[in-house]
Amino acid sequence: MTETNEEVVSQLESLGVEYVFGYPGGRVIELLDELPESDIDVIRPRDEREGSVMAEMYGRLTQTPGVLAGQGPWIGSLGTIGQMEARLSSSPMVVLTEASERGDYSTLAPYQQSRGDYGGLDLPKILDGVTKEHWFPRSPTETLRSVQLAFKHATAGRPGPTAVVFDGDAITEEVPEDPIPPVWDADEQVRNWDAAPTDRDVAAAADAFADAERPVIIAGNGVHAAQAYDELREVAETYNAVVVTSYLGKSTIPETHDLAGGVIGSFGHEGANQVVSEADALLVAGCRMNPMDTNWQAPSFIRPDEQTIIHADIDTRNAGWVYPADVGLIGDAKESLRALADARGTADDAGGDADASDADEGASAPSSASDWGRERAASARESFHAPECESDASPIKPQRAVKEIETVVDDETIVTADSGNNRFWLLNHLQTPAIRTYFGSGGVGGMGWATPAAVSAAITTDKDVVGVAGDGGFTMTMTSVEIAVDQGVAPTFVVLNDTSLGMVRQMQDGEGDIAGVEFHDTDFVKVAEGFGAEGRRATTPDELADALREGKESDVPTVVDARIDREEDMAEKLQSSFYAEVGGLHE
Repeated sequence: MTETNEEVVSQLESLGVEYVFGYPGGRVIELLDELPESDIDVIRPRDEREGSVMAEMYGRLTQTPGVLAGQGPWIGSLGTIGQMEARLSSSPMVVLTEASERGDYSTLAPYQQSRGDYGGLDLPKILDGVTKEHWFPRSPTETLRSVQLAFKHATAGRPGPTAVVFDGDAITEEVPEDPIPPVWDADEQVRNWDAAPTDRDVAAAADAFADAERPVIIAGNGVHAAQAYDELREVAETYNAVVVTSYLGKSTIPETHDLAGGVIGSFGHEGANQVVSEADALLVAGCRMNPMDTNWQAPSFIRPDEQTIIHADIDTRNAGWVYPADVGLIGDAKESLRALADARGTADDAGGDADASDADEGASAPSSASDWGRERAASARESFHAPECESDASPIKPQRAVKEIETVVDDETIVTADSGNNRFWLLNHLQTPAIRTYFGSGGVGGMGWATPAAVSAAITTDKDVVGVAGDGGFTMTMTSVEIAVDQGVAPTFVVLNDTSLGMVRQMQDGEGDIAGVEFHDTDFVKVAEGFGAEGRRATTPDELADALREGKESDVPTVVDARIDREEDMAEKLQSSFYAEVGGLHE
């Protein structure tokens, strides 16, 4: 007969799992004990935090669940970082963990026990706060069904993290030959179907968008999640609509496209924000419209009483969640955008033989948007540039540093961005040349995300990867560099180094006003070399350009310690006029 842990691994193989990002401990050892004989590669991070980010990034890139495995207390503490990001960034993820139960001793002054019994930790409550769903099976049959359901729910509707807590004998006992209830084949049990909007709502949206003189699309992370890039471009070109994105939606359209207008938000592009304000019709596609996206609902930014709002979202609760919507397109972003593009094409075909006197009626009428869209997008894209982008100063202006990074980013390069000032410099001045070239920590926005995410992207794709972080965020997870060395991949890690917690430091009313913002000047070149990577320090733009070029060509990871001008105030330079309108709730 087969033991449950063996059958779990067999199910993972049948579900096409390529990697398990796992740290041995507790009952998860029972799982990792079987993986060497499988076709699944184990990526062992330096801790559960890094593993959780690597699994989240895998899910974000592939839209199949990234698998994280580890001992319960640490999955419920260190490992919650990636789970939180997955929850709010809609990244499919399956967590396989355990309760560290001690059998008959579990209720006696527990040690790492985390079933939630008296005196112990309560892992289920922790998971309840960060995952979409979690299961705590108590038998082999429940264990196998729970693993299947975890994969199903990770990709059902809005993707996100799910978890299974292995418990004692439920992972080690033999699987019954005829389990009751039955355990179905994994590939059959996990199947999902895409939701699509109704024909009536599609027709209403198509009419409203076709009649608009200034149509604008706000593309969010839902476009990434549905991989609806072709459909987004087709809708934009069909309706001659300017496409702006949320922060998480950056690179859902090439930012060099002639209808691309940049990134909206409190520290987004002024041009993109102005485009949204000028629109008479807004199509919000897969964007939750969080406060940063909406400039904290500045009154002059989006005005539901004056603008037609079409909101396309996978979850009916989210359409019209922040602003009242005139039309809701409920379904997968790919399905909604495809339907909207097809509706305009059908209307044009139907009206092709109509009398000229009918030309201004319905969705088939020519729109003056064709004159407005590309011209307005072109002027909006000017916000990608600033005089500092050309500066030769040393220390390096952060704007110039980003432009040097841009020179090594092509269609086959992925940039991962951390939290803090660095991500806003990137957001504004890195003009992505293709789809899926930029991913950032913006769901929950934790520091330390970019480095393990870059390692994950390098392991799981054949693309060049550039991970960008401040010195604070890089230091949090810099041991991920050693994992890149161990795995034989060669991302370039750029540390925009101002020897401080830059965003918070710049909130000070005076020097020393906020405690804890200054950092020791760490020698990241020596750190890199200690991990077996290459290290370069850059204090001028030319040195940075050389280091980036050599990092891209190298077959080992490269850490570039880029010394940037710490006096370049991000909020002062990048704060939008709409954000200033509500008082600049800088955080």
